[in-house]
Amino acid sequence: MRYHTHMVLKRTTVYAEAEDLAVIKEAAAREGVPEAEIIREAIHLAALSKRVWAEPLDWPMISGEAPAATASDVWGEKAAAYERSKRSPS
Repeated sequence: MRYHTHMVLKRTTVYAEAEDLAVIKEAAAREGVPEAEIIREAIHLAALSKRVWAEPLDWPMISGEAPAATASDVWGEKAAAYERSKRSPS
């Protein structure tokens, strides 16, 4: 199981489009995990992407001519951080 099992899970109801559910069912079968596992992971990633921090982040100032990060870059970093967090014991 890929999800953090030390978290207390709460039951909820979510309505989803049939096409999305079919994709989830196919992915679960391919990966050999329950559909609920994929849905929990998706909810967690969505929650992380919408999180608002109480204090501003202290980003280092970098001078140079590098292009600004795009929304896609930020989303990719969030997903990568989540994947790293699943491998690290808390």
